[in-house]
Amino acid sequence: MPHVRANEVHLFYVEHGHGEAVIFIPGLGGDHYLWHRQLPAFAAHFRAIAIDNRGAGQSDKPDVPYTIEQMADDVASLMDALGIERAHLVGASMGGFIAQMFALRYPHRLARLVLCCTSFGGPNVVPMPSESLAVFTDRTGDPEIDLRRLWAISVAERFLREHPEALEAYVAWRVAHPQPLYAYQRQLAAAMAFDLESRVHEIQAPVLITHGTEDRVVPLENARRLHARIPHSRLILFPEAGHLFFIERAEDFNRVVIAFLKGEEPSG
Repeated sequence: MPHVRANEVHLFYVEHGHGEAVIFIPGLGGDHYLWHRQLPAFAAHFRAIAIDNRGAGQSDKPDVPYTIEQMADDVASLMDALGIERAHLVGASMGGFIAQMFALRYPHRLARLVLCCTSFGGPNVVPMPSESLAVFTDRTGDPEIDLRRLWAISVAERFLREHPEALEAYVAWRVAHPQPLYAYQRQLAAAMAFDLESRVHEIQAPVLITHGTEDRVVPLENARRLHARIPHSRLILFPEAGHLFFIERAEDFNRVVIAFLKGEEPSG
């Protein structure tokens, strides 16, 4: 399976298709499987690459402090290893933190930026509801129990009822590729320290901000605040969808983002 040595760790990635590179960055605890409903569609148009961040999936999980800056550098180092000079980035939640940081650290290497269910971090974000925060902070260490609790707050209630197969597939994958508790805590500490509110206006690349209207992890108002601070950004909302709206509304999301990355006018 494909690994590259990047920024002193081995990073796992999957790759499909040809053309301009699009790199998908998962969120806290997630791995490349988070993008399983995107990769086939994007591979028809782009060189679609999804990574496992350090500390998750099949990438290395060093038991040392992580930072969002470091994980942005991981992406740049992976690009070096794969011979990619410039890429589009699509980041979800903590992956959106990494993508924003990449945009500021490597502006010449970023083509277009898609931010999903994320925020600029820091004290002026709308916080996660307390019941959701408990799920993220009170881990049992049993991957199946923790994942079922996480899924229940990460998708809209209707999707949860109508698509139990999506939950079972997700749990099966993640149980087969578990994240040690220490690695989750290392990622969580990095995410909690993230704050780019005062700098996101510096992002020069075209930016599309996307969000589910029923997000119970990163409340919708965060997308509006991010949009207000990034000049010339676009905001597209996905009704009746939660934090994982790109799974719940995959066909709509794929259509909108592919159009944006091609330089066309996206519409929700």
